[in-house]
Amino acid sequence: MNNINIFYEIKYRIDFDLKDLLEYALKKLNIDNVEFNVIFIDNNKIKEINKEYRNIDKETDVISFALEDIDKSMFEGKRLLGDIYISYEKSKEQAIEYNHSLKREISFLSIHGLLHLLGYDHMIKEEEIVMFKLQEDILNEYGIKR
Repeated sequence: MNNINIFYEIKYRIDFDLKDLLEYALKKLNIDNVEFNVIFIDNNKIKEINKEYRNIDKETDVISFALEDIDKSMFEGKRLLGDIYISYEKSKEQAIEYNHSLKREISFLSIHGLLHLLGYDHMIKEEEIVMFKLQEDILNEYGIKR
C-alpha cells in the first residue's frame, strides 16, 4: 500500500484526484509500498528552492528531491521516495502556453516528478527518450491527452 501526501503552501487547490493518477502510474510501473509528497507552492518559493539547490536564479515548474539518491530509507516498511514541488503559478502559465488544460499540465509535472523520484532522468538523449515516452504512455493510458 502506498502513502501519497498532497500539501498546499498556496491558497489554490486542484479539482481532480491526483492521488488516483499517481497510484495508476505506480501500478503500471509495478511499484508498491512507497511514500512520497507532492507540494504545491508559488513561483517565489520554487525560485528560492531552485536557487538554493540548483544554483539557478529563476522559477521552474517542478523540482523533485529523491531520497533514494542519498539513502535507500524505509519507514514502517515503506520506501521513502522524497518530495515533488510543483509551482501552481508556473503550471497555469504553461497550460496556457502549451494550449492544454491545467489538469493536463499538473498531471504531466506530477508524473515527471514521480519518475525523477524513481531514478529516471533526461540529462542525456537516450534517458530522455525513455523517460518522456513513459510519461506520455502513463498519461495517455490514464486518459489525460494533450
